[in-house]
Amino acid sequence: MTTAPARSTSRGLPILQGVLPIKASQVPAEVIAGLTLAALAIPEVMGYTKIAGTPVVTGLYTMLIPAVLFALFGSSRHLVVGADSATAAILAAGLVGLAAVGSDQYVALAVVLALMAAGFLLLARLIGLGFLADFLSRTVLVGFLTGVGIQVALGQVAGMLGIEGGGHGTLGEIWTDLQQLGQVNGYALATAVAVLAVILGAKRISRKIPGALIAVVGAIWLSWALDLGRHLPVLGTVPGGLPQIALPQVDWSWALINQLVPTAFAMCVVILAQSAATSRAYAARYNEPFSEDRDLLGLGLANIGAGLSGTFVVNGSPTKTQMVDSAGGRTQLALLVMAAVVLLVLLFLTGPLAYMPEAVLSAVVFLIGLDLIDLDGMRRIYRERRSEFWVALITALMVVLVGVEQGIILAIVLSLIDHTRRGYRPKNALLQPDGTGAWHALPMDTRAQALPGLVVYRFTHSMYYANAEQFAAEVTALARGAEPPLRWLCLDASAIDDVDFSAAETLRATFAGLKGQGIRLVVAQLMDDVRDESRYHFDELFGKDAFFETLQDVVDAYRKETGAR
Repeated sequence: MTTAPARSTSRGLPILQGVLPIKASQVPAEVIAGLTLAALAIPEVMGYTKIAGTPVVTGLYTMLIPAVLFALFGSSRHLVVGADSATAAILAAGLVGLAAVGSDQYVALAVVLALMAAGFLLLARLIGLGFLADFLSRTVLVGFLTGVGIQVALGQVAGMLGIEGGGHGTLGEIWTDLQQLGQVNGYALATAVAVLAVILGAKRISRKIPGALIAVVGAIWLSWALDLGRHLPVLGTVPGGLPQIALPQVDWSWALINQLVPTAFAMCVVILAQSAATSRAYAARYNEPFSEDRDLLGLGLANIGAGLSGTFVVNGSPTKTQMVDSAGGRTQLALLVMAAVVLLVLLFLTGPLAYMPEAVLSAVVFLIGLDLIDLDGMRRIYRERRSEFWVALITALMVVLVGVEQGIILAIVLSLIDHTRRGYRPKNALLQPDGTGAWHALPMDTRAQALPGLVVYRFTHSMYYANAEQFAAEVTALARGAEPPLRWLCLDASAIDDVDFSAAETLRATFAGLKGQGIRLVVAQLMDDVRDESRYHFDELFGKDAFFETLQDVVDAYRKETGAR
């Protein structure tokens, strides 16, 4: 099942494409899905603030203006946009050393990064770079998210134990935690264990039960009733009310922008890949069209909204999207309902958050990290494609041992190398007909001839500078010592969708070499646009009679010229 072309959703209303049309009978389900999402996601986004290093209230802000903007301007009817662990981890890694974690300056820089990521997303929309998301393969994405999950989970151990923690990098944090084991706070540990038990127990009963919300509300009540703030760290005052709309107060300079560009670009790539993959999956599931360009606009505006409302970068979230889908939501109306619930929380319910033990958020984030560790995905990759498993593992180790930002850059590079490797050494074949007229592909080392003196050689990739020499070497080998000697060599070009300048030069040299041996080079099934738009004058080089529509036409012409049977 495939989605409709992007252009199919680029016309019509510029807003509410993710909501309209909607049947009245669907509205109650959307409301329930929105309430469910709010119940499940509010504790989650507060946990993401621990990953990002920003105040708790900024997590709630990600579910307000950014969510509404995407619901209004995005194309996908299912994608839920909000705080995300991967981009939060990239943000925290990118701001190391630039400001004290949680300070006003730190938050201001996080806001700048959201605006810069928005700029990259809108630029990608304007110049048609949405396809870049395709270059972050599923393999490296599994490895990247697994590495992020390990890093995030290990980073919360100190909070659950009630110790100070510290250290640089994941290994440094582990070593510091081990040194401080004698300082474990029993109240914090008991609180974290209780939260883990409630959340995991609720999941075992039903994933629709908001275990995190139950655990958070229960912990807040117990903390208030038992005055746990005397024994373990609590959040303290959480500002309520609406976020202030303003530009960040930072010392704008090219030096600052240059420092933040790599982080903003890395976040943009993750947003592109994760959001596009999620939108495509759900559009295909429900046979609905969506526009990647429209989603890019929605994501860009959502991050502008995040920046102007004082919070950090937002992303399309696969987990939150699945939450809504499982609850029966089928449009962005569920996201608007969620935003309304968050608005009520900000206006009336931030006071009780002051009593929340910090160990509660550490436990919630610890489970978020564990959920990101995709061991099943790694095992599937190992079974099905061993070489790609090592790529995924290297990406995960880079994230854990070096850093998230370096991990995503490596992931992009490895994806491109993997793509280039496949085109660099294409698995070409020789074609041979059977008695029914069907053609069968045979390995190159069989040196199979379609008819005595006729070889049909299929090149299975576009021809470019990196694989042109393989073409020349294989054709030369076919012509050398063939039995019976070759008279015609047919290039089956059905899989060749482009020929660059270097490859064209190689074709010229190969043609001349074959001609010198008395072998005629002909081409079959060449795509019209490759032949018509080529600037390399193949007609003049090969002769117009060297091009055939089908392989059967080649066989017929060869028989007519040579009398072969």
